[in-house]
Amino acid sequence: MFNAVVGFSASNQRRPDFYHDFWPTTASQERNHQLPSHHLPDSCTATLPTMISRSALGRNAQRALRRQCCVQPANRRGLAAPASGSFQYETGDASGVKYASRDMSGPTTTLALVAKGGTRYQTLPGLTEGLEKYAFRATEKRSALRIIREAELLGADLASYHSRENLVVGAKFLRDDLPYFVELLAEVATQTKYLPHVYHEEIIPLIQMAQKKLLASTKQMALNSVHGVAFHRGLGIPLHPSSSTPYTKYLDADVIEDFAASVYSKPNFTIVSNGAEHAELTKWVNEFFTDVPSQPRSSLESPHSKYYGGEERIAHGAGNTMVIAFPGSTSATGGDYKPEFAVLAALLGGQTTIKWSPGFSLLAKAGSKYPGVDIDTKSLIYSDAGLLTVMLHGSAKAISGAASDVVKAIQGIASQVGKEDFQKAKALAKFKELEHGQDVAAGLELTGAGLVHSDKAYQLDETAKSIDKVTEEQVKKAAAEMLKSRASVSSVGDLFVLPYAEDLGLKV
Repeated sequence: MFNAVVGFSASNQRRPDFYHDFWPTTASQERNHQLPSHHLPDSCTATLPTMISRSALGRNAQRALRRQCCVQPANRRGLAAPASGSFQYETGDASGVKYASRDMSGPTTTLALVAKGGTRYQTLPGLTEGLEKYAFRATEKRSALRIIREAELLGADLASYHSRENLVVGAKFLRDDLPYFVELLAEVATQTKYLPHVYHEEIIPLIQMAQKKLLASTKQMALNSVHGVAFHRGLGIPLHPSSSTPYTKYLDADVIEDFAASVYSKPNFTIVSNGAEHAELTKWVNEFFTDVPSQPRSSLESPHSKYYGGEERIAHGAGNTMVIAFPGSTSATGGDYKPEFAVLAALLGGQTTIKWSPGFSLLAKAGSKYPGVDIDTKSLIYSDAGLLTVMLHGSAKAISGAASDVVKAIQGIASQVGKEDFQKAKALAKFKELEHGQDVAAGLELTGAGLVHSDKAYQLDETAKSIDKVTEEQVKKAAAEMLKSRASVSSVGDLFVLPYAEDLGLKV
């Protein structure tokens, strides 16, 4: 199963609040991104059966074959632009139900229903959380037990999560089982039984568990807090109701069912697939999504995001986290996409991608002076707004020192950008975007959200090309504008030591 956490982070520019992919890699995969020494490129292994069995190849023959297949022209740059259409989604419409697919070679398929049902659109506290927890429970055709047993027999992975803008319900399975899981997602959307005893016995305990996880994590609390400070309502609504939120006086099974009738209507969701033929997906969506309401029961409206800025401080005894945020870029499918923020996030950085090296980024170098602090910069993108965030986590004393260096680094970029550091940052931002696109589950939420909000799929290779066009002047201008605007600052932990925004020279 996958874990729903705040933020998605193989890339500096990703859908926020989920710094893991839809189904995250194992720890060993995260530590080691290079291919094993015995791995042959697909172009080589595809020809092996017609040439000679792999087991018959000696070590020297393997080396020779690898050199022959992997050689590139001398004038070709190592990090070239992606092949045309390599990450492109095909889109379609089945009687009002929008869908997108990308046919990637392989034995498995990832399928997701992406709905306009994130916390931004909930009309009462906890509605999105409650609806997410009802996914894959009893429907009119199948009991929860039957869904579990059938998924196990098919060797599938079922998952659901929500972000600030979207509710995602999905499955990962063997490619030939596409018809079953398209039908299952259709049942989840149109035939789920919102039974009162399930709400009281299963949904409420799960919401309470999410509240405890939020309360235990200073990172989660600080990120929720900084969104609230930056946007107030809408994007500022917490991902999970806090422990003091009286959500039980608002929620029950009937209220969640009414919300579902709006979320799971044709204008408010889309079906996205990786690893399925477009014609096959078209066929099954047409067959199984016939009972979807053409209009929502009630309108899911959220005012256009307005940035405010400010400061919030929360005492906490289990750790220290400080988040400094500024207005950023929308998603590429939004109306105000600024790829320079992806490059700026890579330039500020804080995390290294090179083993045994602190990294080239400005905050990685600054953070080396404060061993007790972990620094991470991200460009968080939404449909109509964005935040560039710098998160500092560690000892309160180390955070206090490192936070001053964060502001100095931004001021330095606004006046001068080193040419070599800029090229490294741009290359890293582009690589991260393309690496994200190579993952089987990449772009599901971004693509679905783009189709729901703007009828445009999020195309990863197009975004990478736009990053390639960023100039030093654009990055300098972005940093200067950040300093002129009001910052959003959230501090969680030992407030006796953690600095105020004014102490850092920030305007709030």
